[in-house]
Amino acid sequence: MTGARPLPAGSLPRPAGPPSPEPEQEQGPGTPGPRPGPGPGPGTGKGNGWLPPEEYAETLMKATGFACVYFTDERDRPLQLHSVYSPAHPWQPPGGTMEPGERPWQTAVRECREETGITVAGPPRLLAAVYGLPGDEWPYSTVGLVFDGGRLDEEQIRGIALDPEEHDEVRVLGMEEWRPLMPARDFARLRAIAGARRTGVAAYFDTWDWGAG
Repeated sequence: MTGARPLPAGSLPRPAGPPSPEPEQEQGPGTPGPRPGPGPGPGTGKGNGWLPPEEYAETLMKATGFACVYFTDERDRPLQLHSVYSPAHPWQPPGGTMEPGERPWQTAVRECREETGITVAGPPRLLAAVYGLPGDEWPYSTVGLVFDGGRLDEEQIRGIALDPEEHDEVRVLGMEEWRPLMPARDFARLRAIAGARRTGVAAYFDTWDWGAG
């Protein structure tokens, strides 16, 4: 990692200056040779000083986090909710943005309960890590985790209680039936999540960029 590093607690910035000479050592059997002199390293982006933590934090990447829950029916068909506020992402799994102080699993459980009335039980099983670069729609990167909510039977699906301010329909379809109903990147993410459920290997999906099609 390049760039300035935060100032450790209790430390003071060290003034830049020539390095102290290494003491000469008599060479003998088994004695290592002279160590190389100091070279460029972290903290050299703005001189050789250390930045206070609050200043260093301003130089770092900014990101928002989300967490969601992946459900299927007993035939492994994905369940999605229709959004009333996001035409760019019309069909979504239950989930949402992390609140300050929340951990990802806590966010997934809270959002799922608020959006469906279902309280998912642990332990959490991670299906996918999702990353998106910023764009015109949003100035920050996006980092998300998708957890497995398991399979729902017909009665559980009928019992889903939507929040009308967020979603107005629950739908369960086969994978290819979802393709024409959502943007290509959303479908690619859904397919990666389903593949992770099927194989037992968590997916890494890093092209859910803002502004991408």
